[in-house]
Amino acid sequence: MPRIHLFELEDQAWFPRIIRDFATDYLHFMERRFRLHEPVVPLLRDALRESGSITVVDLCAGGGGPIADLQRDLAAQGVRPRFILTDRFPNLAAFERIAAEHPGIDVLATPVDATDVPATLRGFRTVFNAFHHFAPDQARAILRSAVTAGQPIGIFEVPERRVWLILATPLLTTLLVLLVTPFIRPFRWSRLVFTYLVPLVPLTCAWDGFVSQLRAYTPAELDALAAEAGDPSYEWRSGKVRLANSPAHLTWLIGLPRRSAA
Repeated sequence: MPRIHLFELEDQAWFPRIIRDFATDYLHFMERRFRLHEPVVPLLRDALRESGSITVVDLCAGGGGPIADLQRDLAAQGVRPRFILTDRFPNLAAFERIAAEHPGIDVLATPVDATDVPATLRGFRTVFNAFHHFAPDQARAILRSAVTAGQPIGIFEVPERRVWLILATPLLTTLLVLLVTPFIRPFRWSRLVFTYLVPLVPLTCAWDGFVSQLRAYTPAELDALAAEAGDPSYEWRSGKVRLANSPAHLTWLIGLPRRSAA
């Protein structure tokens, strides 16, 4: 089906920070609970080795995403980069908690626009489950920003534009938010209030999850965006891999300067 770029609530500058942070906390919890990072490990491990990168600059990091689990699993395979968490709307409480618990993960407190990353942020750029937030022009700008800076980049996405996922997401997400919220840490009474009494968190997650599926890019579309980034000195690879014990998939795109890929 065609890609439809509706709006997500979390993308809006006016959206209340507390609800955005609770929504990204939920996504972080689900990514860790269902180990959605596992297919990324071999892809990122090999790309880091090929590029020689010793730093990962995570863009659009939300509530921290899979970074802590990736750090652990990469270290088990002998790859130990430094990670830097960044976001346009940084969830600082989550970032600082993760950084305090995991040495080697640092936080950039100032907002970072993924389409225009500061030149001082050098390293392998990653975007986990956030690339679909960007319309094609913005998505090309993210890739072009990495190419212009000569930095490798990896895009990793769980959302898929499949009819059954699109239809199932609102109800399934609402039920999951209601079920797992008591287990999300740190415990906050306000989280319970905005989940059960004034259900802004489940409504936000349900709507944004639904829109995420409609916005998702296919590997062929990622390839086209990469080609339009317009630099023959880069090597681009893309693909799709099934998530363990799930009918869903991880879609990915990796771009390396050819001197690194060679």
